[in-house]
Amino acid sequence: MTLLALSVSPSLCALGAVQVLGVATAGISRLMEGTRHERLGHWLCLGGLAVIGATCGAAVRLGPDAAACCAVTLAIMTLIAVCDFAPQTR
Repeated sequence: MTLLALSVSPSLCALGAVQVLGVATAGISRLMEGTRHERLGHWLCLGGLAVIGATCGAAVRLGPDAAACCAVTLAIMTLIAVCDFAPQTR
């Protein structure tokens, strides 16, 4: 029986964890809209965007694939924070 061994860089694992936390902060801030914690949600999302933006700059040293993944995460976070996908009612 052969063992399937994968070598994963710890820096790439940390990069993935930061990206997951970034998307989670954008989602949490979206859920806080309309509550008394809305301001905290906005600051949380702004902090998450700043962290992911800085991570994008640092990820360039890891290669173009890592930088592209960070850029996609940043775009997704921006879409979550800005776009309103609720149906329009009159």
